[in-house]
Amino acid sequence: MPTPDQLLQALQTVIDPNTGKDFVSTKALKNLQVTGGEVSFDVELGYPAKSQIPALRSALVAAAKTVPGVDNVSATLASKVVAHAAQRGVNLMPGVKNIIAVASGKGGVGKSTTAVNLALALAAEGASVGLLDADIYGPSQPMMTGTSGKPETLDGKTMEPKIGHGIQVNSIGFLVSEDQAMVWRGPMASQALEQLITQTNWKDLDYLIVDMPPGTGDIQLTLCQKVPLTGAVIVTTPQDIALIDARKGIKMFEKVGVPILGIVENMAVHVCSACGHIEHIFGVDGGQKMAAEYKMDYLGALPLAMSIRLQADSGRPTVVAEPDSDAARLYGDIARKLAVKVAQKAKDFTSKFPTITISKNT
Repeated sequence: MPTPDQLLQALQTVIDPNTGKDFVSTKALKNLQVTGGEVSFDVELGYPAKSQIPALRSALVAAAKTVPGVDNVSATLASKVVAHAAQRGVNLMPGVKNIIAVASGKGGVGKSTTAVNLALALAAEGASVGLLDADIYGPSQPMMTGTSGKPETLDGKTMEPKIGHGIQVNSIGFLVSEDQAMVWRGPMASQALEQLITQTNWKDLDYLIVDMPPGTGDIQLTLCQKVPLTGAVIVTTPQDIALIDARKGIKMFEKVGVPILGIVENMAVHVCSACGHIEHIFGVDGGQKMAAEYKMDYLGALPLAMSIRLQADSGRPTVVAEPDSDAARLYGDIARKLAVKVAQKAKDFTSKFPTITISKNT
C-alpha cells in the first residue's frame, strides 16, 4: 500500500510553471488522503489559472500513479485569490482584495490599452476583476470596454459599476459628455477620483485594475496615499524619452511605499502586416534593460500592431476580440505573471484582528 510520504515525494517532482516551485514545498497541496490504492488531494493556487488547471491536474495525477500500489487518483485544483498587504496605514476597501495601478511616466505609450487587456486576461483565467479609469482629464475606458450611460445608484450614496465583457467598470467618462473638457485644478480632480474609487459599489473583486493618468502629479499622489495599492505596473515603450519618464513614475511609487510588481514593454516591435518585415521602431529592449537596472521583474513585451489599436477603439479589446491570437496570448502571459507576483506578496490579516468595544458596566 502506498504511503503519504511516497506520494508527497512523487508529487514534489511536478513543478508549477508559473512559480518555478513544486506544489508540496509551497503548501499548495492540501488534504492528501490515502485509502488502500485510492488517493485524493487538493491543490489551491493563489492566482487565477483556469486555462492551465487541466494540464496541471494531469501532471499531478500522472506523478501520483508512479507510486506502486496506486490505483485511482482524485485531484481537485482550484484558484483562491486572497487580499494582500497594501501601503502602511491604508486600510483595504470593502469588496476589493487587491488593487493594481497600471501607470506610465508619459502619455502615448499604450497604458490604457494594456490596462484593459490585462484586466480582461485576468477575468478570462477565472478572476473577478474591476477596472477603474482614473484618468480624470482623458477617460478612455468607456470606449475601450464598450460601456456607456450614467451609473445607477441603488442607495443614493454609491454608484453601481458598469459591466463590460464580464468586468466591472467605472470612469468619470460615464458622468460627463465625451466633448466636455474637465477644466479642474489638481485638488478638485483628486477629490473626484477619490469619490470615484471609494463610492463605487465594487462587488467581491479579486483584482481592481486602475488605469492611471500619465505623469506624477496630484491625482497620482492622491491615489498612492489614500487608496490601498497592492502594487503597480509600469508601462513603457523602448524609446529613451519614454524610459526617462517611466523612471520618474518608479521613483514616485518608491517614495510612497507602493511596490512595483513589474515592467511591461509596449510597442516593442512592429511586424508589417503586408510583408512581415520586423522593425524596432522605438528602439530595442529599453524596458528590459530598465527592469534589470532597477532589479524589477520584466513582465513581457507587446507588439506595435494595428489590430490591437482597432480592437480597443471598437470596444472589443484584443483579449476578447481574438482570444486565440498571439497578442492575446502575450497579454495572458503578462497577466498571469502579474497575478503570481501578487500571490507572492505578504497577505493582509487586518480582517482577522478582533474588534474591541468598550462598554460601561451598569
